[in-house]
Amino acid sequence: MIYCVEDDKSIRDLIVYALGSGGFEAHGMCDGKELFQALSKEIPDLILLDIMLPGEDGISILKRLRASGRTKTVPVIMLTAKSAEYDKVLGLDSGADDYITKPFGVMELIARVKAVLRRIGPKERNPQLTVGDVTINVDKHQVLANGKEITLTLKEFELLRYLMENVGLVLTRDKVLETVWGYEYEGETRTVDVHIRTLRQKLGEYGSMIETVRGVGYRIGGKE
Repeated sequence: MIYCVEDDKSIRDLIVYALGSGGFEAHGMCDGKELFQALSKEIPDLILLDIMLPGEDGISILKRLRASGRTKTVPVIMLTAKSAEYDKVLGLDSGADDYITKPFGVMELIARVKAVLRRIGPKERNPQLTVGDVTINVDKHQVLANGKEITLTLKEFELLRYLMENVGLVLTRDKVLETVWGYEYEGETRTVDVHIRTLRQKLGEYGSMIETVRGVGYRIGGKE
């Protein structure tokens, strides 16, 4: 099931129809109130969420979704007419899994939905990863630094996990975008740098274990 939260009825109906034609079950709603009513009954596989909504805006709704234990891992693709980099970074930093700017093509929308669902699908992963004094428990979605729990956003968690799954390897920004965000964001590798910076800050003294390889990308190693 895919929920589409879009106040423009013509766009909402088009998206629901396109998803149905693409083999997905979809349900449309016009605002956050309808979304949370639906969420009380069923948790979807993915949410398409417009930023500009009547009443509560999409960013605020996204933050509520990420703060709830029931919905914090539900993938969200933001839909908006805004194209400024600030809006894209704001959406991604708030926990969005992808970002589509209107107007968009139906084929592009379906491709993005499939990419996100493919990325979050069942994978064989080590349930616990440890590098130095930092440990990730994938099943509990928990990060511990020297025994102290560190609170991360969904994207920060996925980024740290990807780095820790590849200890000692230099990961390019493009590769990180492709793996953590599901596909390549052309010209938007700054998104990786923003998340690396906030991740280091939250890890405190252990943030230095994330090394910058100038002109290439990032690598993680244990703190001696």
